[in-house]
Amino acid sequence: MPRVLYHKFIEVYGLPRYDAALLTETKEVAGWFEALCAQTVHYKAASNWMMGPIKSYLNETGMTYVKFPIGVEAIAQLIALVEEGQVSFSVASQKIFPELLLHPNVTPLSIAQRLNLIQESDASFLLPLAKEVLLENPGKVSEYRSGKKGLLGFFMGELMKKSKGKADPKVATQLITDLLAN
Repeated sequence: MPRVLYHKFIEVYGLPRYDAALLTETKEVAGWFEALCAQTVHYKAASNWMMGPIKSYLNETGMTYVKFPIGVEAIAQLIALVEEGQVSFSVASQKIFPELLLHPNVTPLSIAQRLNLIQESDASFLLPLAKEVLLENPGKVSEYRSGKKGLLGFFMGELMKKSKGKADPKVATQLITDLLAN
C-alpha cells in the first residue's frame, strides 16, 4: 500500500520523490495528505505545510494528526490565502497558523483580516509610496542606476516600512524596478 501511494503522490500530485517518501511513511500521514489534497489543488504547497509548520508543531507537542486541532479545510484555506497572494507564507506560518491552533473554528481569512495581515497589491496604493522612497533617497537611486543592483533590497525594505509590511512583494518589486528604469 505505501508503494502504491508513493507512486500516486508522484504521478497524480506531481510531488518530488523526497516529499512522496516522507508523506507515505505512515498510513496516518498519507491519509491526512490525501484528505488535504481533496480540498486544494496546490499539492506541493500542501506537502510543504505538512512537512514544515504542521510537522514542527506535532513534533513539539508530541501530538499526532488524529489529535491535530486544525482541520484539512482550514489548512486548505490557509494555503489558498498564500497562493492567491493575500498573505505571504511567512505571515501565514508565523502569525495565522499559531492563531488557528488557538482558535481552530475560525477561518484563516477572518484571522488575517482581524490581525490586519492582508497584503496590499493595489498598484495605485503602492505607487505613491514607491515614488516617495525613491525621492527620499536620491543618492541610492544614482548608485542603483550606476550598477549597484543590490540596492533593490534597500528600496523594498523602505517601501515595506511605509506600507507597514503590507505591500505585496511581487507588485512592489515590479513598481520599484519600473520607476528605477525610467
